[in-house]
Amino acid sequence: MANTYPRIDLTRGTGPQGHRARMRARVLTNGASTLADYEVLEMLLFAGVPRKDTKPLAKGLIGHFGSLVGVFRAPTQALRAAGLKDDAIRVLRLPGVAAERLASSEQRERPTLSNWEQLVAYLEQALEGGVPGQFRLLYLDNRNRLLADETAPEAETFAQRNRAIAIRALALHATALIGFHVRPTERPSDLSQSARQLDFAMRPLSITLHDVLVTGDGRPSSLRQEGLL
Repeated sequence: MANTYPRIDLTRGTGPQGHRARMRARVLTNGASTLADYEVLEMLLFAGVPRKDTKPLAKGLIGHFGSLVGVFRAPTQALRAAGLKDDAIRVLRLPGVAAERLASSEQRERPTLSNWEQLVAYLEQALEGGVPGQFRLLYLDNRNRLLADETAPEAETFAQRNRAIAIRALALHATALIGFHVRPTERPSDLSQSARQLDFAMRPLSITLHDVLVTGDGRPSSLRQEGLL
């Protein structure tokens, strides 16, 4: 008969390895957002300090440098003077790099459209997939960063469409809108009327309609600049 051995539950162990297993299990179960700053640092140090309790070290570093961010920004020589080896210091450089990459990615995905040139530059790319007759909406946050670029909801009346736009804007936490018609067939007066109705519908919600643009073969034209909004 083959020998059988009981499975060891590392989360019940004692010493650094058992504690690390419990910390990892906690993150998987409850999420990393439940960790205190010193616990975040403690877990990062697992990779650079393989066989040692890193909790006292993490608490000491935060106390010395003032905060978790202070530890991440501390000069290499200061970290060495605080007792860290180079392997641990290299680990602590990764969050800053990751934060910069995330911020850069967010900026690419959520461009800021706070002036005419930025808007025109964005539309030059966006219109590559534009369908003639389409009415699209740019939903913006309070810094004029793009939250979404979507085709306006289909509806039988302007009132129904504007209600659907308002619901979508609230869901995105948008504070402003920019609309643009892609090679429309409607008369300028009709486009102006629909834009004014959209503007009126958004005001009670404190959502600003910055402009409605009409795009053709050249640069887009602005209904607001032409006095039609």
